[in-house]
Amino acid sequence: MSEIKRKWDLLSKEKRQSCIEAIITFFREERDETLGIIAAESFLDFFLQDIGAEIYDRGVTDAKELLRKRCEDLELDLDILLRK
Repeated sequence: MSEIKRKWDLLSKEKRQSCIEAIITFFREERDETLGIIAAESFLDFFLQDIGAEIYDRGVTDAKELLRKRCEDLELDLDILLRK
């Protein structure tokens, strides 16, 4: 089976397999439904494509805010060092 790498699928092969297994387990244990590998892959692909970019953007926004706060702290620390 050839692997198709989509631009929105940034998971490693191992992580993708782990997620597929988790989806199958979830449906079996929580919904008492049997889900095959292809259906689980489709389910994973749907969520990666549909909300993956939004989650990524949130991570970037959170990182920007963290860096902004650290820069403010650094500016305050440097101001303390000034000899006025």
